[in-house]
Amino acid sequence: MNDSSEALDLLAVMAHPDDAELLCGGTLMKSAANGKRVGVLDLTAGEMGSRGTAQIRAREAEAAGGQMGLARRMCAELPDAGLVNDHHARLVVVAYLRALRPRVVITHWKHGRHRDHRIASELVRDACFLSGLKRLDLPSEPYRPFKLVYATAFREDADPPDFVVDVSNQMERKLDVLLEYGSQFEDAVQAGEVFPRGDRPLMRTIRAKMAHYGSLIRVPYGEPFRVDEAFEVTEISEMGVSTF
Repeated sequence: MNDSSEALDLLAVMAHPDDAELLCGGTLMKSAANGKRVGVLDLTAGEMGSRGTAQIRAREAEAAGGQMGLARRMCAELPDAGLVNDHHARLVVVAYLRALRPRVVITHWKHGRHRDHRIASELVRDACFLSGLKRLDLPSEPYRPFKLVYATAFREDADPPDFVVDVSNQMERKLDVLLEYGSQFEDAVQAGEVFPRGDRPLMRTIRAKMAHYGSLIRVPYGEPFRVDEAFEVTEISEMGVSTF
């Protein structure tokens, strides 16, 4: 992955290695394929996970990032299962935001089964705002991302999404990338916010959910998102997605 200091177009800031791939991997790959500079910041190394180790998960994340075409992948090394939205953690995230200067940030939905997911959402939002303050006690130049987006895949409390990204062309690669995380997903039927469907293999459940989200915009596969702001429509007569 490129270590250039050039600003990122898109940055996913997620609690654990594999969260970005699971929730918005297709979207990240699509942007990278379109020539955008895309990065992932894992807030923790996932060291408290029941499967694998921090070292194994770091190798898996590096391999997955290479497949995705990421410009940058980093770990903030905040405590797994002990993530808190305090001043120290906010400054850690602000330091990354100021260094990477992403235009758009994607993070977790505001609610979640894992406490780290819920806290990460609040932490990232607060850090995005604080990053623009000139008098914050950091030596770096102020910078505030333009847009904060919440990835809502697999969250029933976030339906319907505000928008869905067509990832039909990225779906097979998304599954291939997830399989890089053998310590987490091999023989699994549940992962993160993906709840089991009987004994159906995890990858089949993920494919089924992406197909559901895709159906909302009349395409084979999609990834869902929410935002806090209304969308601007430049020309109403050219809107997409048929009503009938």
